[in-house]
Amino acid sequence: MNVTSFSSAIVSSNSNGYLTVIPDIKCHSPKEGDLLLGRDPVEIAKSLVDCGAPALSVVTETKNFGGSLELLRNITNAVNVPVLRKDFITDSVMLEETAEHGAAAALLLCTHMKEDNLFRLYDAALALGIEPVVEVHNEAEMDMAKRIKARLIAINNRNILELEKDNGGPERTIFLSSYAPSEAVLISASGISSRGEAALLAKTGVHSILVGTALWLSKDICETYNSFRVERKVLL
Repeated sequence: MNVTSFSSAIVSSNSNGYLTVIPDIKCHSPKEGDLLLGRDPVEIAKSLVDCGAPALSVVTETKNFGGSLELLRNITNAVNVPVLRKDFITDSVMLEETAEHGAAAALLLCTHMKEDNLFRLYDAALALGIEPVVEVHNEAEMDMAKRIKARLIAINNRNILELEKDNGGPERTIFLSSYAPSEAVLISASGISSRGEAALLAKTGVHSILVGTALWLSKDICETYNSFRVERKVLL
C-alpha cells in the first residue's frame, strides 16, 4: 500500500491551519493499566483515520506497553496513512523489522543510546526508507538531535526512564522547543490531556502533538480526538 511520508502527512495537515494530532495506539499504560478494555486496537485505528487522523503511532514494546510487531502489521495493513513505530529500538535488526511490518517511521530515543549508535541507526533507517523520529527529553538530547541534523524531532513531556509514570504536560515542550532547529518538524509527545494544553502547544512552533492515553480513557475516542484539533498560531 502506497502512503505519504510521515513528515509530509504532518506538514500537509498544518497547511490547513491546524496543529496535527497523531493518535497513539497503545494497549497498556504503566501508569493507567489496561487501555483497550476489550476494544480492538485495529478497529480503533481505522476509526481514527476515518475521523481525520493523517498519521498514526503504534507502540510495539511488549513487556510494559502490551504492544507487538503483529499489531503493527495488522494496523499498517488496515490503514492508508503513515505509521510511526514506537519502541526501544537499539539495533538495525529492529529497523529492518520495522520496515518489513509496514511502518513509515521509527522512533529513536536519545535517552536509550549513545550518540554514535544514534547516528548509526539514523543513517540505517534512512537507508531502509524509514523516517527516523529522534526523541528528546532535555537540552543535552536536543543538542544531539541538532548534531545529527534530525528532520523529525519528538519532545517527550514524560520521563521514559520512569516508563512515563509522571504527569507530563506541555511545559517541557514549551521550554525545549525554543532550542530546536528551525528546519525540523517538531512533535510534542505524551502527557497532553486537554484541548487547552493543545492550544498552548500550538503557539510554541510545534507542528504536531501525539496523544494516546487521553484518547483511550475518554468515552468517545473520535470526539476527543477532534477536540485536540486547534488552530496553529505561532507567536513570532
